[in-house]
Amino acid sequence: MDSAISMFRPQAIVVMGVSGCGKSCVGESCAQALGWTLHEGDAYHAPESIAKMRAGTPLTDADRAGWLGRLALLLDSSEGGQGVVLTCSALRRKYRDRLREAHPALGFVFLKLGYDEALVRVQSRPGHFFSPALVADQFATLESPEGEPGVLTLDATQPIATLVQDAVAWVRGPQGFAPEKTGRGPAAGDNA
Repeated sequence: MDSAISMFRPQAIVVMGVSGCGKSCVGESCAQALGWTLHEGDAYHAPESIAKMRAGTPLTDADRAGWLGRLALLLDSSEGGQGVVLTCSALRRKYRDRLREAHPALGFVFLKLGYDEALVRVQSRPGHFFSPALVADQFATLESPEGEPGVLTLDATQPIATLVQDAVAWVRGPQGFAPEKTGRGPAAGDNA
């Protein structure tokens, strides 16, 4: 493993992926385990964007610009060594790069999930503003972060406890990662 890669220690993480991948559950549990501040990205969408998603209308880059700006401010304002866990779909590279600009030690935990499983999960969330009709749009928009620096890719079909264990171990460093317990260490392209 490249020594520069092995020395990377995220001081903030974005738990990312398509709708239904488990961002909120994993993000909340990671924040608790690490003692970090949690920011649920969906809470920062403009009311107009929420109305569009509820109606099954995909968001545009213009719709997401203000939202990403608000999320970047949350990351930028994390001072005093207090870590931050942010949940955010971060589907495109340019969205992730916008967040990286706000925090130089930002890592991404990509919860990778297939279309069929995402659709089932989204359909089973009654009352959530995200319309199941938008799942296909999420996959069309997704630019996989695999191979980007500071990204840990995890199989989102694994139990939440396993995902959290792997993410927390990655944040804490190579000595904290225990692939023998989870059956999966960082894959090629995961920069731990």
